Amino acid sequence: MLITSSLIASTISIAVSANASYVIDSLVSEFSKIAPKTKIRVTLGSSGKLVSMINNGAPYHLFMSANMSYPQALYNKRRAITEPVIYAKGSLSYFSKTPRNFKDGIKLLKSSSIIKIAVANPKTAPYGKATQEALKSAGIYHDISHKFVYGESISQTVTYAVNATDIGIIATSALYASSMREYKEGVNWSRLNLSLYQPIKQGVVLLKYAKESQEAREFYDFLLSKKAKKIFNSYGYITDE
Repeated sequence: MLITSSLIASTISIAVSANASYVIDSLVSEFSKIAPKTKIRVTLGSSGKLVSMINNGAPYHLFMSANMSYPQALYNKRRAITEPVIYAKGSLSYFSKTPRNFKDGIKLLKSSSIIKIAVANPKTAPYGKATQEALKSAGIYHDISHKFVYGESISQTVTYAVNATDIGIIATSALYASSMREYKEGVNWSRLNLSLYQPIKQGVVLLKYAKESQEAREFYDFLLSKKAKKIFNSYGYITDE
């Protein structure tokens, strides 16, 4: 029984928004140098769907959301034991497998050569809400909405952008994944102008299952550390560092 309890205590389960799927392995790898006996079980998905799972009793210790409202809602319902804090800010980029001239910025999306645009679903993915905000700010949302192919999460949106559409609006962090590094900035991708939307404040909370878990608290603290911020920066996120 003591051995079993020890094994359980050294394993934590975390729910991670899809945008962080590209950086989470590096974070876990770096954390393992600090806490080599702690195992981390990662579940990836859209923030909305992960919250639904948590509300239905999924036994996660920690939730990394793609925005602040989802973890705040969990805290308000007492499903989280810490108030949400920002671990990083996400940004948006255009991505096209085919080389593009990005000099026209967001107006490029109105081009007749672009028939399908991959975007994240604003109902389930915070990056989708940010995309919608940017397009409305630019005054082109209604002109191009018929072109949208929706991904339920930002990772699914990336898949569509690579395989099924002419261009996509995706998380900049996705472009730092090993599978995407062959594509070049200014040729295949370009950042959206930050004046069109607010960088996505991404929040983390400890959930009620972490109440007795020192390991979960240690990983939480690590996510807010300078080491973690350097990793986030290397994947295209914006941090205070």
